[in-house]
Amino acid sequence: MAIKINPVDADCCPDVLELRPDRFGDERGFFSETYNRAELQRHGLNHEFVQDNQSLSAEPGTVRGLHFQIPPFAQAKLIRVIRGAIFDVAVDIRTGSPDFGRHVSAIVSADAWNQLLIPAGFAHGFCTLEAGSEVIYKVDAPYSPEHDRGLMWNDPELGIDWPFASAAATLSEKDRNHPPLAQLPDYFDYA
Repeated sequence: MAIKINPVDADCCPDVLELRPDRFGDERGFFSETYNRAELQRHGLNHEFVQDNQSLSAEPGTVRGLHFQIPPFAQAKLIRVIRGAIFDVAVDIRTGSPDFGRHVSAIVSADAWNQLLIPAGFAHGFCTLEAGSEVIYKVDAPYSPEHDRGLMWNDPELGIDWPFASAAATLSEKDRNHPPLAQLPDYFDYA
């Protein structure tokens, strides 16, 4: 597996990485090794993923997030889009981090063939940009309802420039009711 790995934004949250695996194509289509644990370890990324999740969002403007799990079930995530495109966001919620409350965002799409690695300690969410967008993501801790938390997706303090206005976005009832950053307990310690 050959893969290019770079921070999404070196000035903010440099732990959030964009991965671009090679894709080899010919008249039949293409082949790509989208995950290889040994190759990622060679780059110092030592996540042991234990679960794959997949979501389909029917309409553009569907927002999922901002989600995270607290310790001892905190999750790193490896996000990939197999159909369509998303506007993906990670917010640093690690108390004491120089980037606390700041976010990075990137377009992840089937066409771009890119992935995002979001470490534990970040709230994560995305907004679909195309109808029928399908997202697959690996996590390095299993889902635990008791440890599942969220952050208000459109908290003005975060300054996220979502591609859809709040009134036009489609969210679950659960995602509409997450607290803003100012009311979030200190779940993660940067130190």
